[in-house]
Amino acid sequence: MTTSVVQPIRQADRLYHDLLSPAETTGVRKRVRQIAADVVAPAARRIANGDERVDGFPRDVFEGLAAAGLFRLPYKSEVGGDGLSHPVTATAVAIEELAYCSSSVAAIFDVHCILAGNALAHGTEEQQQAWLTHVADGSMVGAFATTEPEASSDLSPQAIQTVANRTDQGWVLNGHKRWISNSPVADFIVTLARTGDRLSMFIVDTTLPGVSVGVPDQKMGNRGQLTADVRYDNVQLGDDALLGGVEGQGLRHALATLTLGRIGIAAAGVGMAQAAFDHAIVHLSERRAFGRPIAANQHWQFLMADRATEIENARTLYLKAALRRDAGELFPEPEAAMAKHYATRLSVDLARDAVQAFGGLGFARELSADGTAGPVEAIYRDSKIGEIYEGTNEIQKWIIARNIFGKEITG
Repeated sequence: MTTSVVQPIRQADRLYHDLLSPAETTGVRKRVRQIAADVVAPAARRIANGDERVDGFPRDVFEGLAAAGLFRLPYKSEVGGDGLSHPVTATAVAIEELAYCSSSVAAIFDVHCILAGNALAHGTEEQQQAWLTHVADGSMVGAFATTEPEASSDLSPQAIQTVANRTDQGWVLNGHKRWISNSPVADFIVTLARTGDRLSMFIVDTTLPGVSVGVPDQKMGNRGQLTADVRYDNVQLGDDALLGGVEGQGLRHALATLTLGRIGIAAAGVGMAQAAFDHAIVHLSERRAFGRPIAANQHWQFLMADRATEIENARTLYLKAALRRDAGELFPEPEAAMAKHYATRLSVDLARDAVQAFGGLGFARELSADGTAGPVEAIYRDSKIGEIYEGTNEIQKWIIARNIFGKEITG
């Protein structure tokens, strides 16, 4: 019988001293950690090793998070949220704690709350009451669609081929989106489209005629985070579907949302890095070779010292970016780009280190002899996507460079 992966000792509780987070945020971290242990951890192995087209969306976990009130964290009380004073910081630490147990679940939370939910926060009061209240209580699943087959990092009006044309009744939407997380189960998709020579965002009810969602993609990792193509074929939308009620604000809304998303992805990277680190520390301390613990070798001592320092830096970076956003800065650069680039690279590096530390068991999903679960291979598979989505790390370096040299030089 397969055994579950045992959760290791939290090394961050000994090594990291959080002098940035307000008391409200540290309380959220403690609460989310318990929710993740109760709701996410028991399902994490099933999700990590599942097949997107067979096992589908982890609805039981999503509903468990909703029942625990976790989706209320980012939002004001007027739409059923918790009305926190530092909602972005609280949301980021929640993502770190979820990612510690499951990258897929953290990604689902990110798309539902940060991307779809935050985009709706740019909407009118009527739109927020009609949609955002359901995001907060988990009665609807949200998705966010900017990427297309030929437009991903480039979200200029020239690149976006999804088009909304105005009619006497409202709008007609046509186009093709790709890699849209949560789309196979989404009740609505906040969608970026070209309107004339500008971009606008629309709230698209997925039950409308002309909306079709493909079968889930099969991916190396993050298998619980379902992605699929979405097609719009003459979808009739009313004026109330135009996000914020103002045409031409789509790029600004999208970039502000994606900047916030990068903070979330950075937090997820820290969560995965911390999990890989914690597993490796236990194994290196307990596993013996040549008559002594593996950790007695200076190679591992020095490497883990470097990694502990990098985790410290990565966590501080995403918290600083989140606190700046909570202070009212819509684009908290360069910290958001730095945090995303640094933390996601670190998660890949540490996952690889952990696989190496565990040797054969690090490479295994499960031992046939006794059902022992491989403790870190899923982290290795899951971590890579963090360097790619919500702005590749190459794009993040460009953003950082632009802050150094200025747009007139970097473009």
